[in-house]
Amino acid sequence: DNRAGAGGNTGAAAAARAEPDGYTFFVGATHHVIAPSMYTNLTYDLQKDFIPIGMVSQVPHVVVVHPQKVPAKTLTELVASAKANPGKLNYGSAGPGTAHHLAGEMFKLLTGTNIVHVPYRGAGPAMQDLLAGQIDMAFDGLGSSAAQIAGGQIRALAVAAPKRSAAFPDVPTAAEAGVPGYEVSTFYALWAPKGTPPAIVERMTKELQTALQAP
Repeated sequence: DNRAGAGGNTGAAAAARAEPDGYTFFVGATHHVIAPSMYTNLTYDLQKDFIPIGMVSQVPHVVVVHPQKVPAKTLTELVASAKANPGKLNYGSAGPGTAHHLAGEMFKLLTGTNIVHVPYRGAGPAMQDLLAGQIDMAFDGLGSSAAQIAGGQIRALAVAAPKRSAAFPDVPTAAEAGVPGYEVSTFYALWAPKGTPPAIVERMTKELQTALQAP
């Protein structure tokens, strides 16, 4: 059940109110840890209202652009274009305070560029508008951009990681592409609502580890 809105906080709040009967779990991410420093009216507490089950994955962010709207073929060209045209480029995010948003602002700080932030109600709508050419670029998680990169619908200029991705070995790291220090990743994790029976928490923990170790 994908409850979009408020940078993922709408879904988190719904999960916190769910019956702790073992049939509802919460898949959260980096932005749920960031949220308390960004929002003053949260209706849930990640530490008090949930029981952590385990980490699901950690993926680097990638700088992606719409190939027709942004002619830059490299990160250096993108930075040069952004500096020459301050406020002309824009980027979409999953919402204020999300990892996508902070990745974009970190990029702007490191490069001294002015790129306009366009927040969405989730990463899905942002990607839809990027594919449609409604926005210019994004600082997206590599996992959610992978299919579109492989299909040529968007162009990857750099991964925000210390090493290149095995899935896209031709895409340079940000440091290789001229922006040293730009490293951003998103983690995804599983929680159970507080009050979920210990036996169910233990079972789900074991099943998650079994799934993660499968080829």
